[in-house]
Amino acid sequence: MRASTRREFLAGPAGRIECAIDVPDTPRGVALIAHPHPLYGGTLDNKVVQTLARSFVELGYAVIRPNFRGVGATEGVHDEGRGELDDMGAVWQFAQTEFGTSAPVLAGFSFGSFVQTHFAQQVAPERMVLVGVAVKRFDARPVPAGTLVIHGEADETVPLADVLDWARPQDLPVIVVPGADHFFHQKLNVLRSIVQSNWRGR
Repeated sequence: MRASTRREFLAGPAGRIECAIDVPDTPRGVALIAHPHPLYGGTLDNKVVQTLARSFVELGYAVIRPNFRGVGATEGVHDEGRGELDDMGAVWQFAQTEFGTSAPVLAGFSFGSFVQTHFAQQVAPERMVLVGVAVKRFDARPVPAGTLVIHGEADETVPLADVLDWARPQDLPVIVVPGADHFFHQKLNVLRSIVQSNWRGR
């Protein structure tokens, strides 16, 4: 993503985990970003994931994007979210050691958002950002108040109505991007602006 992005391999429960790591000069915290479904081409290099990473680096966060098991150079095989949750735990342990932070920002796209809703049950996140969250195909959990949920009006993979049904009992606002599809084609700058404008002053 950036000239300074480094690739690092962490020890995980199913073998090594490939990560892309970006660190600003003086990190204010750590953001862990989870990518979309591995069996449908999801990787840490996904454009939405890269946009989230760029947004948080510019906001002053160290950003870690792991490849889930079986993707890229990460060992293991896809585990429908169970093993991927364990992988996020290993990445968070590394982040705590490396950056000395006590609470991560959790961000995810599609399948990655689903994983983060579960991981938030294990850690107390500083805040969450969920984009195109997979709420019906997978068992997305309730999330903390203040979670930023962003969805495309024209999302053909996860219908907006399903996300609203998931958010409604939580009194959780959903920011809808007019005309955006699941992958936010030609809307990535809008996505970046939404994240950053909702973080300023925090």
